[in-house]
Amino acid sequence: MPTPIIIDCDPGHDDAIAILLAIANSEKLDLRGITTVGGNQILDKITENALKVISFVNADIPVAKGAAGPLFGKLVTGEEAHGESGMDGPLLPPSKFRPVEQGAVEFMLNIIRSSEEKITLVPMAPLTNIALLITAYPEIKDRIEKISLMGGGISYGNVTSTAEFNIYVDPEAARIVFESGIPITMSGLDVTDKAAIFEDEILALKERGPVSTMVGELLDFYSIYGKKMGYVGSALHDPCAVAWLLHPELFEFEHLYVTVETEGKLTRGMTVADRRKKTDRPANVQVLVGVDREAFMRLIFDSLEKLDQELLLAAEGK
Repeated sequence: MPTPIIIDCDPGHDDAIAILLAIANSEKLDLRGITTVGGNQILDKITENALKVISFVNADIPVAKGAAGPLFGKLVTGEEAHGESGMDGPLLPPSKFRPVEQGAVEFMLNIIRSSEEKITLVPMAPLTNIALLITAYPEIKDRIEKISLMGGGISYGNVTSTAEFNIYVDPEAARIVFESGIPITMSGLDVTDKAAIFEDEILALKERGPVSTMVGELLDFYSIYGKKMGYVGSALHDPCAVAWLLHPELFEFEHLYVTVETEGKLTRGMTVADRRKKTDRPANVQVLVGVDREAFMRLIFDSLEKLDQELLLAAEGK
């Protein structure tokens, strides 16, 4: 039986690929819905991006708009990496779908309450929506199987020297989630930077079908920022949170106690991991630290090829 999941996202180039990865593997993942939160761009833009992605592959998945900004303070966006639209690059057709009327918290709550199975949450954005859900309805935590999130890093950051973007945007929300008691698997920079796609692979994508080509064109834009920063390849951050649910054997991990710094002048947004067991607090996070990059990339390519074939068959059937 496929694992029922909700994706919480802020598309975002890598978010788009993560959504497609989940859709392509419906025999293993039952994507019950998508929620959006202000992050890589403002809420309206990233919600429209999510709708365009699912519309491109004819996947009628409900999308609910969530928090426009963090619990405290102003929204910091990822425009430098993701562009003015939040998903610059190819011009995707307008979406056939619109968001549901419910807000993200009520939407997630209803799915979790009505499900016979426990739900796995897959946040790949600031954790505002998840924090609001479990704060308003703490009893719902027992109905959440686990959280597979993209965020943080136990070695370094990418917005500051110590903080990764998703955690930095709303560290108070992140701390609530990390200290919630819900089982967490963290795909942070320690693993996602190792899940990089290289230029020759991007070129290969663009020689395949319509979905692969669209993703390749997204990555053309996404790689501009990486080249500017001197990175080797473009890290596919968010797909790691989905790939772990599909093939956990691809990853190496450590069980650690992790919390989030909310006050430090130099360390606000840092995911602080007790790697040397300096506290008596038990491990609360499975931290992914390594990945079989070649196998991970095969999973991405094979999944996109499956969507290519489905889209072409649908076009022939018209």
